[in-house]
Amino acid sequence: MQFIPYLDFDGQCREAFDFYATVFNGKITMRMTFGESPMASEVPPEAHDRVMHSQLDCAGGILMGADGPPHSVSRRSCVSLPIDTPAEAERIFSALAEGGEVQMPIQETFWATRFGMLTDRYGKAWMVNCAKPA
Repeated sequence: MQFIPYLDFDGQCREAFDFYATVFNGKITMRMTFGESPMASEVPPEAHDRVMHSQLDCAGGILMGADGPPHSVSRRSCVSLPIDTPAEAERIFSALAEGGEVQMPIQETFWATRFGMLTDRYGKAWMVNCAKPA
């Protein structure tokens, strides 16, 4: 299993990831704005240019991040867990959620067979992601 840091921004994700790509000699392999996503109609037009998800690949690993929707309280950064199977994603999510607080129940999304967000009993934020096949 790989643990991936997921950084939270308030409108600076694009600029930050362009900078990090230069610093770490990496390549941005994914960047989607809210306006480019299937959720575009659910987000105010002024949020369409905000980054919904960005991924930087470099020799040492992966860094992910996003801008929250406008007027949202900035979440703290978290750890993203890429999981291979829906059953394993549900098992890990349930274990981490015990005694914690679920922000988004584990469920199917447009990008994942299972995705959920939670804060564990120790106050640490996690995203559990079982991506759909490409």
